[in-house]
Amino acid sequence: MPKIKAIMKQIITILFIFTSLTIFSQNIITDRPDQTEASSTIPKNSFQIEMGIVSQTSNDSRLTNFAGPSTLLRYGLSKTVELRLFNQFESNKLELEGGNTKSSGLSDIEIGAKIQLLKKEDVNTEIAFISHAIIPTAKDELSNNNLGTINKLSISHAITDNIGIGYNIGYDYVNKTSALTYSVALGFALGEKFGIYVEPFGALTEGNNFESNFDAGLTYLAKNNLQLDVSYGTGLNNDMQYASAGFSWNIPKFLKKNKDN
Repeated sequence: MPKIKAIMKQIITILFIFTSLTIFSQNIITDRPDQTEASSTIPKNSFQIEMGIVSQTSNDSRLTNFAGPSTLLRYGLSKTVELRLFNQFESNKLELEGGNTKSSGLSDIEIGAKIQLLKKEDVNTEIAFISHAIIPTAKDELSNNNLGTINKLSISHAITDNIGIGYNIGYDYVNKTSALTYSVALGFALGEKFGIYVEPFGALTEGNNFESNFDAGLTYLAKNNLQLDVSYGTGLNNDMQYASAGFSWNIPKFLKKNKDN
């Protein structure tokens, strides 16, 4: 674990040398690896798979969570609406004085949509609204055991052809608890293939509990419709850190291809 921490600190140092945030690619629009959801929907009739693995520790490494594969499926229903489905396999371990507790299995299913509210060629601002319903489908120890919802207003501005800023403001109701969420991501494209981002994010929960975090990452455009990514995050006022790696793959004209076959 110390070696992993040292490697991730070196990656963060490299990212700070370039000083930037969220990747804006003209070839594929993704909602990973950062916490800020993109303000654009994917092309009509295309199908996109965004998948990754995440290793997270908290509470002085007493709580370990591994999620993988973490999978978001997106389908472009129209030019302004996409349908979304999210689920992941989780493995949790909690170290206690009397012994360890472990649980693993599929998480609750999230079903939702993203709606494009503003996107014009002569305006450098895009706006979208994202909403997910959380369905308690997981077993008791992994489930919220109640219906929940995740909502975000996503806004982005193009500063130059290679630099952009995006931010989300949200309201979540999970496990009978309300939270206001935020994230701000600034991204910089390094040539045609690479991009980097840095991002503060967090939440204000009931009881005026404020959680502040920070993450950064690197993306690589392997093909016009395939993007690879790595990222690292840490808590600023709480004991949390995670490392993640994954990919996003867009299949254009998905339904049309299936019908032709």
